[in-house]
Amino acid sequence: MSLTNEILQRARARAEELKLPYSGALTPDEAHTLLRTLPASKLVDVRSGAEWAFVGAPVDAVKIEWKSWPGMVPNPNFMEQLKHQVDTEDALFFMCRSGARSHEAAALAAANGYTECYNVLEGFEGDRDATGQRGKVNGWKARGLPWSQS
Repeated sequence: MSLTNEILQRARARAEELKLPYSGALTPDEAHTLLRTLPASKLVDVRSGAEWAFVGAPVDAVKIEWKSWPGMVPNPNFMEQLKHQVDTEDALFFMCRSGARSHEAAALAAANGYTECYNVLEGFEGDRDATGQRGKVNGWKARGLPWSQS
């Protein structure tokens, strides 16, 4: 079995175990591997524009705010923006800061006809460390996966 298939099986098993309303849940490393090996795959960063600007963002991510700063106001155009940027047949890996907003985005996309939706566990910044800071314990950034500061 290929590494791609092994990762997808693990992600789907997590979805079944956690009773997720979408295809699966991936670690940041798994998502990065799939982005390199699965041609019709996209990383969708659903954090706010402020987070992209001040914290950084994964390289080549599709950026669509789930909620906008200040106030973290829900984006009423999220689905419309998603439809304009990705195909319903693409494998979509949703990411936020820690995995909560991306869970909601993946569930909404799956409910609206997207066939392969996955949540990236740990998100971009991951959990807080002992001093309350993110970006050092786990997550996309802490794992040294490709990202840039705008």
